Amino acid sequence: MDGTAVDASTPPTANAMRRALRRARDGVALDVTEAAVLLQARGEDLLDLCAGAARVRDAGLEAAGRPGVITYSKSVFVPLTRLCRDKCHYCTFATVPGRLRREGHGMYMSPDEVLEVARRGAELGCKEALITLGDKPEDRWPEAREWLDAHGYDDTIAYVRAMSIRILEETGLLPHLNPGVLSWTDFQRLKPVSASMGMMLETTATRLWSEPGGPHFGSPDKEPAVRLRVLEDAGRSSVPFTSGLLIGIGETYRERAESLFALRRVSRAYHGIQELILQNFRAKPDTAMGGMPDAELDELVATVAVARHLMGPAACLQAPPNLVDGEYERLIAAGVDDWGGVSPLTPDHVNPERPWPQIERLAERSAAAGFELRERLAVYPEYVRRGEPWLDPRVLPHVRALADPATGLADPDAPVRGLPWQEPEDLPESYGRTDLHATIDTAGRTGDRRADFEDVYGDWEVLREQVLAEGAPERLTGDLREALAVAADDPVKLTDDQALALFHADGPALDALCRIADDVRRDAVGDDVTYCVTRNINFTNVCYTGCRFCAFAQRRTDADAYTLSLDQVADRAAQAWEVGATEVCMQGGIHPDLPGAAYFDIARAVKERVPGIHVHAFSPMEVVNGATRTGLSIRDWLQRAKESGLDTIPGTAAEILDDEVRWVLTKGKLPAATWVEVVTTAHELGIRSSSTMMYGHVDTPKHWLGHLRLLAGIQQRTGGFTEFVTLPFIHTNAPVYLAGIARPGPSARDNRAVIAMARLLLHPHIPNIQTSWVKLGAEGAAEMLRSGANDLGGTLMEETISRMAGSAYGSYKSVRDLQAIAEAAGRPHRQRTTTYGEVPAERRAAALASDGHLPELLPVLD
Repeated sequence: MDGTAVDASTPPTANAMRRALRRARDGVALDVTEAAVLLQARGEDLLDLCAGAARVRDAGLEAAGRPGVITYSKSVFVPLTRLCRDKCHYCTFATVPGRLRREGHGMYMSPDEVLEVARRGAELGCKEALITLGDKPEDRWPEAREWLDAHGYDDTIAYVRAMSIRILEETGLLPHLNPGVLSWTDFQRLKPVSASMGMMLETTATRLWSEPGGPHFGSPDKEPAVRLRVLEDAGRSSVPFTSGLLIGIGETYRERAESLFALRRVSRAYHGIQELILQNFRAKPDTAMGGMPDAELDELVATVAVARHLMGPAACLQAPPNLVDGEYERLIAAGVDDWGGVSPLTPDHVNPERPWPQIERLAERSAAAGFELRERLAVYPEYVRRGEPWLDPRVLPHVRALADPATGLADPDAPVRGLPWQEPEDLPESYGRTDLHATIDTAGRTGDRRADFEDVYGDWEVLREQVLAEGAPERLTGDLREALAVAADDPVKLTDDQALALFHADGPALDALCRIADDVRRDAVGDDVTYCVTRNINFTNVCYTGCRFCAFAQRRTDADAYTLSLDQVADRAAQAWEVGATEVCMQGGIHPDLPGAAYFDIARAVKERVPGIHVHAFSPMEVVNGATRTGLSIRDWLQRAKESGLDTIPGTAAEILDDEVRWVLTKGKLPAATWVEVVTTAHELGIRSSSTMMYGHVDTPKHWLGHLRLLAGIQQRTGGFTEFVTLPFIHTNAPVYLAGIARPGPSARDNRAVIAMARLLLHPHIPNIQTSWVKLGAEGAAEMLRSGANDLGGTLMEETISRMAGSAYGSYKSVRDLQAIAEAAGRPHRQRTTTYGEVPAERRAAALASDGHLPELLPVLD
């Protein structure tokens, strides 16, 4: 294996090189083949390539307001642990427990050791703490697990989080975290304690990981698909993220080009890659790849130039200055605009044989090439200026204390000193349009979209391309008669092919399907149509998660934004009890200032005011938000919530439990597997939940089938679902529809087919199938009752989420309204509790007595 890229094909022809250079020079989009050709440019061709790349870079710096500036970060390198579960064949950073002991080191740096390095760095004016460590060492080394247990940490990420907080509070340095492969949940845990994070992609060449002898063979965290998923989860979580390539480890030119295109795709989709590092392989003794030649400087220069052409003027490109033997001018000429972290104190622990250049020397050499060297922070200036959602409110004051507000770069005169890091103790103060629950039905919403529509959801054009590439669902022509016969005989025996055929049923076949589903419903739960007297309380609509189907979420400064106080939440629960409610359903946006323990306070406030009311609250997304903000596990957080008064949780935030669809519908919501983890954990703790499916957007019957099969499987294991709720997509004000990506909701045919198939596919495991009057109206809900549904949900009293999306069916139904829907379907009716039990006579009488005449529902303003 050679440190220079190798290709089985012959070198490019002179004609191919001329054509690719001309296209690059003219600013025409390059394809992978052309990029691979340009990576082989040498001599005059390389000079031509670099000249074009430099022009692109200079245009970007001009647009960013820092022409002629090249940046660096003054940092300290904190190798938190050198243990790692991977076995990269070129690495000298990772070691083994025995060697650490022989050298007198612990398995992890102690808190005192970490803070000593950070304090000394702060004294020297450093502003970044680069925390680097091996991947999940506790999964390989018992000694790592023992150290964590002895010091009270559940895992390495918990220790990273704890030390990041101490660095912020005791030294003022900004943590930049490189903990390796992270899950979506890990990002939620670490974002509040860091300014930025990073992980090198290195390469997308799978064979270098999968084949014996490859540099990444035997390293589970180096699988390219896994690392790309990390980059996407970082973007979904709005984390400013550093990534890049390690060149010359045996990849071909085409593989290197494909790696650059993969990075470009992620960067375009989420706008979250703050910089790309182009790093040249340097062989190290005593490693499996110690005999390989170093990647040549021309290789690095060509890669930088091609990356600049591909990534465009706005990208920030870095090449580590300690790995290029002083050839700074060539890299500047190729298009870099950053030198990365440079430390006056600590060595580069990954490349300890190559010391950092002196900052003064770097400034001189940059100036000789016509560039002024300026200090930046760990997080790039574009993200400093944007603030939310890229910087968590708990770390934003630390960033602003060190930043020049005009440029977003480091303020050279800012003192580096610790500031308190803390969770807010209480709910944010009540503010904004707190009467939205009432005025949404009269005055309506202020505008059809939030003010940051073009930014908060990611790149709409990339999404359009993704959805178009997936194509329209295939119309199946399976034997409907056979499928209907099986459904009528025993729906449990339906095969996937038969179920898909039934999902496409129309005309007489659809009528037959609905009759069969209605018969199954009658046998399972009888004829009673059930309903619950409940009040929705959405305690805030401030949210930056970026769900593209949601028209409810607002920025904190938007005209329709609001947050309720604890007293206002409790007041609304008390008002609901007065008119016969047995339940309050409470959910809210993921407000950046919301403490993780606020959910406990909300449940407790309601129970203290109305001890007899059932608290049905907090979606799985809110559960994860609360757990990551408090540092508790999902299980411990749910147990605390239960002790605070939580009775059941809504199974919302499910949408479609298929990440292929989820990552079109939402930028930053929890993955399907995490949703499953939350509800199954809740069920294990005796906290039951509903289950839901939102359909009719970018999904297909294949996704509906998979979703329902998954729910049935969970129910067979836990028995914790109380019902299944169909949620037709309301398109009118949904961002994903306004952007021209989603279809305008499900058709009437779709609604009947989904409700009927839910009845059949969930039988006999989930007996209660609920339809949504707020989304379908009274006539639509009655039709669903004839198609397999047995439940109408609740009176709601206020309903903001669907109404903000454009639902035209109001926010409240009285008990008599719901009874009328049942009667229109020719069925008797019965009030129920949240868990489908009998309602006390006193509650039934109170509900009937109100007859829709509610007490004053506007909150008392503070």
